[in-house]
Amino acid sequence: MSEALVRWGWTSARQFDYDESGSVLAPARVVAQHRGEYVLEAPWGRAIGVAPGRMQYRASRGREMPAVGDWLLVEPAVDGPATIIEILERQSAFVRRRAGTDNEEQVVAANADAAFLMTSLNQDFNLRRVERYLVAAWDSGATPVVVLTKADLVAAAVTAEIVAAIEAVASGADVVAVSSVDGSGLDRLRPYLAPGKTVALLGSSGVGKSTLVNTLAGENLLLTQDVREADDKGRHTTTHREIFLLQDGSLVLDTPGMRELGLVEADDGLDETFDEVAAVAKMCRFRDCGHDREPGCAVQAALADGSLTRDRRESYAKLQKEAAFEVRRRDAGAARAERNRWKQIHKDYRKMPKKGR
Repeated sequence: MSEALVRWGWTSARQFDYDESGSVLAPARVVAQHRGEYVLEAPWGRAIGVAPGRMQYRASRGREMPAVGDWLLVEPAVDGPATIIEILERQSAFVRRRAGTDNEEQVVAANADAAFLMTSLNQDFNLRRVERYLVAAWDSGATPVVVLTKADLVAAAVTAEIVAAIEAVASGADVVAVSSVDGSGLDRLRPYLAPGKTVALLGSSGVGKSTLVNTLAGENLLLTQDVREADDKGRHTTTHREIFLLQDGSLVLDTPGMRELGLVEADDGLDETFDEVAAVAKMCRFRDCGHDREPGCAVQAALADGSLTRDRRESYAKLQKEAAFEVRRRDAGAARAERNRWKQIHKDYRKMPKKGR
């Protein structure tokens, strides 16, 4: 195996699949993206890669284009950027609906072993938002860890109360309060940081992702800004996604802050995050129970006797409805895109000289 690729997370399992395929193309990993260009780590070192027009033309969804963290097969060039030919199977993918679009999906981080879901303990904290991130993280295939930053800005009693509230809805995911100022809690993150393992940092702007990268690296790899005095909130500094190789050999994928996290497909993530709701719902008399006024509804019975909280039930129903709507919208958009693609093919065909057809 290429020692250069192993440093960036290439495994013996991937090498076995690559050898079995008999491919003559070179494997490479996307470690950053700048507009239409991808920064790659390849067997010969760092390179630039571009997606050919045919890949962009065939991609009906955002997840069908390369993303930071992806492993690729590329065609090297003697002079110029490498051509991206294929995206290798993703072991995990944190996907959201791209902000401001109807149905375009965006892979925020690919092939992460763990996802640090970051929120600050000051005015940024929102339990419902944490649930949303947990749904997306469980669905991604990565191991979620809720990281509560800026522990030095709040009282210990407040921190303990917030940690307990999140642990009650985290379905077994670790919940860690940390401070990059005094170093508290950082030792609990170390088990997730190992040579060749990738950790993705995800969360809103200003929660301290870049600061945590610098703290874990032991050097200032990223620009950071001070907390605003007016509202105790951090300021947006990261503008693109990038993987950093730390001195201990671990890989940290830093991402820009997300103003919104639109769910795409979340069945597995919903059942994992709201396991107590899903378990009760399975006991309803009817499989298609709407959990409203249907006879034999176990959910309504659990709400009545207090074994299920109304907040959790309402949050589950809201996210379930949103995810179902996104699936319907995506399917409709994909069908529309396919129709438009064939219309363009026929249009181009009609323009061709008869001898060239």
